[in-house]
Amino acid sequence: MHAHRRAARRATGALALILPTLLAACVNDRPETAPTGSADPVPVQVDAARDELAGLAAAAQDRHHTAAYSFTPAEGAPRTVAVTSANDGSWRVDVPGWGWDGTVDVSLAATSDGLFQCALPSAGWTQAASCVRLGDADDAVPRRLDPRVQHPFTDWLEVLTDRRAPLAVSPAAPLPGVTGRCYSVDTTSASLNAPLDVGIYCFREDGTPAAVRAGFGTLTLTGEPGAAPGTVELAGAVTDGEPVSRDAPSPGAP
Repeated sequence: MHAHRRAARRATGALALILPTLLAACVNDRPETAPTGSADPVPVQVDAARDELAGLAAAAQDRHHTAAYSFTPAEGAPRTVAVTSANDGSWRVDVPGWGWDGTVDVSLAATSDGLFQCALPSAGWTQAASCVRLGDADDAVPRRLDPRVQHPFTDWLEVLTDRRAPLAVSPAAPLPGVTGRCYSVDTTSASLNAPLDVGIYCFREDGTPAAVRAGFGTLTLTGEPGAAPGTVELAGAVTDGEPVSRDAPSPGAP
């Protein structure tokens, strides 16, 4: 009887020593679970900047005026770009020294009749201004004919208002001589066809575009905007000729 009791006590003691080891092994064998809330939250300041910029870009879409912008291109001499946003939604942007190796001033315009490029009287265009239809009003300007400076006043405003666009927005220091709020805009997409140029975008409180610094150069508002016309007028008559490209035509070409 006593022998049985001593055997039982020895078995109980052995279990007491073994159980902790078994329990520890079970715990160690459990699969690790990712802690909840481990993803880094979007910084509040960055998220607020995206909202602020979207609001200013929406206000810019509703702004109709005439304005002049100092333009410092990535290559070439500074010049002045004229922007017209008419009350009926039509627009026109005049870009000096863009066509034919910088010898022809051009104008891009979108009206109810379509999208047009006009060649303006300049060093390389000694005849009267004339225009060529490029497509419908909402068509994209072909790359070889695109000076790009019109985008911050037209289709890029739509991108800035679209919260689904692959953009990263953060506050930026004001560009020199600029009154308004500036934002650094980058793309979060690896696509080669980015919806806009990355850079610095600045707006006044009423939505007036104040400045843009992007791949094509820097645009800065000069003076106060003027009243908007009811609609834009093309610079010249519409012809069946060829539009003016960036590069000069080869010698002997018509």
